[in-house]
Amino acid sequence: MRTWGPLVAVCLGTFMLLLDVTIVIVALPDMHSTLGASFSQMQWVVDIYALALAALLLGAGAAADAVGRRAVYVGGTTLFALASLACGLSTSPGMLIAMRAVQGVGGAAMFATTLSLLGAAYQGRRRSVALGVWGAVSGAAAALGPVLGGMLVQWLDWRWIFLVNVPVSVVAVWLTLRVVAGGRGKGSGRIDWAGTASFTVFAGVATFGVVRAGEEGWTSAVTGWTLALAVLALVVFVVVERRVARPLLDLRLFLRPSFTVVMLGALAFNAAAFGVLPYTSVWLQTLLGMSPVHAGLSMLPLAGVSFVVAAVGGRLLHGVAPRWLLGGGLVLIGAGTLAQAVLDAHSSATTLFAGLAVAGVGTGLVSPALGGAALSSVPPEKAGMAGGAVNTFRQLGYALGVAAFGTVVTSGMTDSLRASTHDPAGAAHTLAGGAASALRGSVPEGALRSAFASGLNGAALVAGIVGIVGGAAVLLLMRPSGGGARGRAAGGATSGGATSGSATSGSATSGSATSGVRL
Repeated sequence: MRTWGPLVAVCLGTFMLLLDVTIVIVALPDMHSTLGASFSQMQWVVDIYALALAALLLGAGAAADAVGRRAVYVGGTTLFALASLACGLSTSPGMLIAMRAVQGVGGAAMFATTLSLLGAAYQGRRRSVALGVWGAVSGAAAALGPVLGGMLVQWLDWRWIFLVNVPVSVVAVWLTLRVVAGGRGKGSGRIDWAGTASFTVFAGVATFGVVRAGEEGWTSAVTGWTLALAVLALVVFVVVERRVARPLLDLRLFLRPSFTVVMLGALAFNAAAFGVLPYTSVWLQTLLGMSPVHAGLSMLPLAGVSFVVAAVGGRLLHGVAPRWLLGGGLVLIGAGTLAQAVLDAHSSATTLFAGLAVAGVGTGLVSPALGGAALSSVPPEKAGMAGGAVNTFRQLGYALGVAAFGTVVTSGMTDSLRASTHDPAGAAHTLAGGAASALRGSVPEGALRSAFASGLNGAALVAGIVGIVGGAAVLLLMRPSGGGARGRAAGGATSGGATSGSATSGSATSGSATSGVRL
């Protein structure tokens, strides 16, 4: 128990927190019918969790250095469990969104400490084995999210996608307290609260502005003032990070072209690969009439192929420069997403399979290599910070992608419905929100199917362009690192060292061969 107990404790938490990124996708229609959630509220149910992870990962890593990694992990898991219980008991969309945010806070504390706990618990070959298992569990969580979510929704109730976290969390906390060593990190004990707060405001307000743009329009006063506030918060963050003694993110790293392009690649990766999937799930269930389980299984070409490619490619492509894996993988993700922009009123789920599989190949190349690329782009002493930053940009890319592609989906639907209803914008939001049944009778079924297909095609087109542009940027701008920096950085990131990023370099640098899909 004491040999592999720490690995089990950490993997339980990792599985839960990453599962909850994707598990809600197939539950959106049922949440709408039960709680009466609007389209924008459903976006926030998906977005707010990833947003909390993105905004708080770096700060949580610094807190772990100050007060101890085990304490932060146990506290985060406990908060995650309580928030999951509250999510399952939610009686309104507002309550569900608020508790998803709290869930994200707990998830950030867990995610920020997973690798450093493993690094401190294992050495040598056991560490390699532990990191490989952790990577496989991370990939399995994302792959199983839609499927497990569909089973729980169909056979029990959507509330069980959250309630199931409670007993698992209890086991994880008990096991952690029993077999994981305590102790404080070697950090200075100072937490950059101002930097954490300003970055949180920037990420949240920017996402809110993009969501509001889908309802009010990009030229509305509300959208303009909201995005202006986001820019102001970003400026405050930059000023704070330039002046504070121990910044969350050393902005001088962005003077390195390779580091900058890897961060942009991480942003583009999660947006392009996963940002359209929530709307695809709504289309599968409300327009094609699929069950939640069937809808979840329809997304397996992406998750399954990426998991296999990551596992096999880790051995066959060992030694290939990260530039080619990231750049080529992002281009494949973009191409696969573009291949999904072919829907019409008569399309079925199988229409998406080829595109999802191609995107899965790209995802299987990018996901394992992304962390190593980030670490190789900085000096070894900054490895931990780079690891935390790349996970932050990934989660932010997913949150912004879901928000931005939602506006594209409703815009395409609105244009398509102009000839079928006197309120095309209202009908588009109703349709995208999973309430197609409310429009049947007043709008022809063929028009509804054409409208949703048009919206998804537009979103897939934009997502595909994001992926291809991101891949081209990596291929053109990323340069090889010198002096074996990658190996030194990876070692630093997983050694359980003191830096906050050592806790957050969830890019699975060592276990990347089996990391699979991780959101």
